[in-house]
Amino acid sequence: MTTDVTYRQLEIIEAAGKILSASGVSGLTIKNMAKEMKFSESAIYRHFSSKEDIIVAMLNYLAEKMDERFTKVSEGAGTPEEKFRALFQSQFMFFEQKPYFVVAVLSDGLMEESQRINEALLKIMKVKMSHLLPTLVDGQQSGVFTDEVTAEMLTHVVMASFRLQMLKWRLSGFKADIHEDGNKLLDALLIIIKKK
Repeated sequence: MTTDVTYRQLEIIEAAGKILSASGVSGLTIKNMAKEMKFSESAIYRHFSSKEDIIVAMLNYLAEKMDERFTKVSEGAGTPEEKFRALFQSQFMFFEQKPYFVVAVLSDGLMEESQRINEALLKIMKVKMSHLLPTLVDGQQSGVFTDEVTAEMLTHVVMASFRLQMLKWRLSGFKADIHEDGNKLLDALLIIIKKK
């Protein structure tokens, strides 16, 4: 998975994320992006042909960066529990630096925009599952995680919990401590999924 994003395109993606965070999907216009960046609208169009292309690039960039971080964790040393924690802690650090990605992923309005955007959102979900599921399977096979439910169902429970945590963080205006609250969630999830 490689998304060739130029430095200027990344700047546009970040400006789009800031607008999305402040004004929602309705405020995310080429005109507003040009204003935010102090560019002309035509300068934006030199890099992206539409707002949809910018959103898809943003989501694909997120999927790629997530895959890179998660691959390092998955291929590194550590117990299933350590890898489980590390996967989510890498997300906390990334989102803390770039909170607008949380807005993009959790924006219900984006799901109404286009099929291409829905496919990009689904790609993010698949990337997360492609790393979390094997970690949970490994934990079940090594007797660390419960096998009373399938690893796939555990994946759904964990991902839904993480999504709720990120939604709460967003609704706090990103003022809550993402690491403290996130680690409390991880502790609680591990109590639930670890074999008794």
